[in-house]
Amino acid sequence: MMRKMLMGLTAATLVSLGSAPSYAADIVDTAVKAGQFNTLAAALKAAGLIETLKGQGPFTVFAPTDAAFAKLPAGTVDNLLKPENKAKLVQILTYHVVPGKIMSASLAGKKMDAKTVEGNDLAIDATMGGVTVNGAKVVSADVAADNGLIHVIDTVVIPQG
Repeated sequence: MMRKMLMGLTAATLVSLGSAPSYAADIVDTAVKAGQFNTLAAALKAAGLIETLKGQGPFTVFAPTDAAFAKLPAGTVDNLLKPENKAKLVQILTYHVVPGKIMSASLAGKKMDAKTVEGNDLAIDATMGGVTVNGAKVVSADVAADNGLIHVIDTVVIPQG
């Protein structure tokens, strides 16, 4: 079901998310163009968060790839995309978003907590030669968008509680 939903959503999402003027490359458009965030795009659409992340910002998004979503237990994504689970999906997705721009250079050699839009903190650790966020590895940093930054992560982070 997830594959069928994604296949149908991918084309529709590219059209609906890519409708901004060609000079604009907000966080959503930037993620869609990258081609490795189809599950994230589908989740943002199901959660009703597209317009928020197309907004003024700035935002820093720790964006899980399709492979990161695939590491979740079987059926998790399908379950989260159901309308009755929208509140949980919104909670998880907004846990990946921090207000403002957090450049990787400002993290180098530091450990810090960052307050998310969801309300809880992410534990960021850049003291071991790379950057992790709640244990998820940042695999690509500082992907620029007109309204913020994307840091690509290899694992979906789940808020506690």
